[in-house]
Amino acid sequence: MTLRLTPAETEALRRKAAAQQRSMQDVARDAIRSYTSSTERVAEIASQVVKEDQDLLRRLAES
Repeated sequence: MTLRLTPAETEALRRKAAAQQRSMQDVARDAIRSYTSSTERVAEIASQVVKEDQDLLRRLAES
């Protein structure tokens, strides 16, 4: 996979990596891992709410 960043994005990533004394690749991987895990968790929670509150949601939709 090739990730193409704008010059500004590259510089921001470079600064963050330098500040953390890590590679740009490690910082980017952690950011992707954090993003994907948080969006998956939101979907899990939304699914649980729909399941647990389906009667309430149905009544709200009908009003």
